[in-house]
Amino acid sequence: MRIASGDHGAARIVVFTSKLSESVRRGIVEIARVLPNAQWLVVLHAPRRRPATLVRNQWRNLRRNGWRWIPYQGLEIAQLVLARLGKQGPPAEAPHRLDWEAFLARPTVRLLKVDDIHSSATVAEVRQFAADIGLSLAAPILRAPIFASPRLGTLNLHKGRVPHYRGMPPAFWEMWNQEPSVGCTVHWVDERLDTGDLVATGEVACEKFTTLRAMQMQLDDLGVSMLTQAVVDVMAGRSTRAAQSAGGKTHRKPTLAQMAELQDRLLQRQPAVQSRLRRVARDGVATLIGGLHQGGLWRVVSPRITVVLYHRVTDDARDNLSVGIEQFDRQMALLAEHCTVLPLADVLECAVVPRSRRPLVAVTFDDGYLDNRKHAVPILLRHGLPAAFFVSTGLIGGDGRFPHDIRRGNPPIATMTWQHLREMRDCGFHIGSHSVSHIDCAAEDEDVVVTELARSRDDLRRELGITDPVFAYPYGGRQHMTPERLALVRKAGYAGCLSAYGGSNVGRVDRFNVLRLGIHWEFSDKAFMLACLGLR
Repeated sequence: MRIASGDHGAARIVVFTSKLSESVRRGIVEIARVLPNAQWLVVLHAPRRRPATLVRNQWRNLRRNGWRWIPYQGLEIAQLVLARLGKQGPPAEAPHRLDWEAFLARPTVRLLKVDDIHSSATVAEVRQFAADIGLSLAAPILRAPIFASPRLGTLNLHKGRVPHYRGMPPAFWEMWNQEPSVGCTVHWVDERLDTGDLVATGEVACEKFTTLRAMQMQLDDLGVSMLTQAVVDVMAGRSTRAAQSAGGKTHRKPTLAQMAELQDRLLQRQPAVQSRLRRVARDGVATLIGGLHQGGLWRVVSPRITVVLYHRVTDDARDNLSVGIEQFDRQMALLAEHCTVLPLADVLECAVVPRSRRPLVAVTFDDGYLDNRKHAVPILLRHGLPAAFFVSTGLIGGDGRFPHDIRRGNPPIATMTWQHLREMRDCGFHIGSHSVSHIDCAAEDEDVVVTELARSRDDLRRELGITDPVFAYPYGGRQHMTPERLALVRKAGYAGCLSAYGGSNVGRVDRFNVLRLGIHWEFSDKAFMLACLGLR
């Protein structure tokens, strides 16, 4: 979606915010992408923290939250100290920071940092800008002189269903009340909180094993697309508005006790993993080995590349083919912080694996489930990580089902479409073959294997323009590929072949037997990092 320069691309947009979070920046950058000639004024409300105000706020929070506030605030202070020491954690927002820096560098963009968004000086600056439309993104409650300044008014992105879930925070109260879904709303700002006329509504379903953080991440993604479309529609004069229904409720920030209670409730939904003692022991071993690796073990052991394998990123299942949405985000954050993540093309070229203090890792997916596009891709983009997706081309965008899902009695699970795969290719992700219908290459007749290899290769060439496809054989066990069938893979023109029976690629990479290690929901974060070291 992109607005031609002769249309509404010269819009004047003012943003009101008090927090330039990753999702806020991402939303602004996306609107700027589709309105390339727009003029921008970003008003950042950043009041000075006076000592008396800080003390009063601390006392108020201590009275409201009780003893929980002390360790909670202590953790926040520790994180601030680490941030100032340059150890603030994973650079998960780096790609969007780069986009944001490029946005701020435009001559058509001005960032105005103010101590009081409602001061007469700020109001005068906003009026002088003469905006067509305003955007309220993580802003304080706006007063009329500010929100009414833009010619068309000010839109607010509210991550909640109105009128019943006005206020804050995103997703919490809907999940507290066990709603089947969480709403997302774009509405016009008026004199009261979240009561203005509706422009767009959407929702995210609460899946069986969902977490609060996972829902908030999905709302962030939905909110970016909804707000972008709403701005485009408003500027093109084709948006609609509808009054909110009567009634409703405005919610406030939950106490720490309520947050802990919801967390406990959601944890109780998760299936049991292993005994606590066993998990602690395994995590202890992983911590020890990780420390030894950082301390110099990497200089002694043979260099290696670990290729991790995923199938589904979802909260509607917990099995050996799935990881949770929040879990996958944590794992990608760990990769971004601690590892060097390689594109598949670089892995295939590693005739000799270089020695590296940071573990060398590649990320791959098999099959082609829709949740790869819906959940995994936004997370990978947010962390700036490459990945390869191997798809069974005959099951893309169709009504077919994977044989392993049929055997397990799973309900139909949606797959990606070719348009999804084109979008992913254009984002720099590698798309490869996983046969046509997910066959067992060793068990099928030779003519079936030849046909599947040729058809899948041709599908990728025709739909995606991929000239040198790579093959990941279905099921991935040693018993599912033979030397004779591997010769057919080479003969069909594939540039490499990936297995899935575990192990790390030590010393060198055999491009026609790239080892991969499957990851599923039972991996703790420490176990995942141990897997990435290739020392399990």
